[in-house]
Amino acid sequence: MTSSPSSQTPTRFASVDALRGITVAAMLLVNNPGTWSHVYAPLEHAQWHGCTPTDLVFPFFLVIVGVSIALGVVPRVEQGADRAALTRTVLVRAARIVGLGLLLHLLAWWWLDLAHYRPLGVLQRIGVCFAAVGVLAIWSRAATQWTCLLLLLFGYAALLAAGGTLEPWHNLPSRVDTMLFGDMAYRYDAATGLGHDPEGLLSTLGALASTLIGLRAGALLRDGHPARLLPAAIVLLVLGALWSTWQPLNKNLWTPSYVLWTAGWALAALWLAHMLIDRMQWPPLGRRFGVNAITAYAGSGVTVLALLGTGGWGWLYSNVFDRWITPLAGAEAASLAMAIAFVAVWWLPVWWLDRRRIYLKI
Repeated sequence: MTSSPSSQTPTRFASVDALRGITVAAMLLVNNPGTWSHVYAPLEHAQWHGCTPTDLVFPFFLVIVGVSIALGVVPRVEQGADRAALTRTVLVRAARIVGLGLLLHLLAWWWLDLAHYRPLGVLQRIGVCFAAVGVLAIWSRAATQWTCLLLLLFGYAALLAAGGTLEPWHNLPSRVDTMLFGDMAYRYDAATGLGHDPEGLLSTLGALASTLIGLRAGALLRDGHPARLLPAAIVLLVLGALWSTWQPLNKNLWTPSYVLWTAGWALAALWLAHMLIDRMQWPPLGRRFGVNAITAYAGSGVTVLALLGTGGWGWLYSNVFDRWITPLAGAEAASLAMAIAFVAVWWLPVWWLDRRRIYLKI
């Protein structure tokens, strides 16, 4: 008798590893241009409202976090694993991810001689979303998860509306950031005493919704219904576009319209990766980054800090890229070339780790 997909040993989808890896490589690419003074527009975040290709990267990763929980954690629950023990495992790993983010910011504060320490950040948000959605996946059923998703979307939308404006500095999430973190927020205007953090506390509600959508998308893969991913993606894109007529797409605030719009593209990418890699057996490009994702992200962050702290980054850009490429193709091309080179250099250690089947779990 053939067992059902949900009762088998957790399945590892090469498409998920590949998409995770492509997302991490994209993070490295858009976060590390040769110079921020010269960046092609699609490789920059929207100034405020709007959504560029770069604004898709972080929500893609959080959707994949949810997918990974559905594929790696939920099957263990279905096989009868001790829920309390599994919860401790999830929370410990989440705490390590948050701790790593805090450590990286401590290094940045010390190495770059910053005026203030920033407690919030990308890894901290990933850790919080992994913890909350992981625990929800362990202890709740699909109906409860859908209810939580709707509460997050509509509840956060109501909070944003009650805040009175979505304009920079004066919106409710920015005011909460100012109250809680003051000059430790990512941006702080000393003249007005206003702050804002793109990974702030209140906007994490939107990020949790992105991760929950990933959890439900992962259930479609796990239960053998990947064909439903594409219709779901189209529905999310339509809903996101409609919602944006009321509350615009905004990564800084992680608005509900941004949640739906970016999750729609993420599910479409997941469907395409599944069809090409799992079904048609295309090479899983990006997989090496994907199986050591947090290691690559954190390690590259330390590398950048070391180069910035010693002046090496500026020297490399000026002497290796700007001097030779700018006269031929322009400053933006030189800046992009250094970003591509940085990703290529970091491909070497993840290739080496994968070749030796070393997978560093935080």
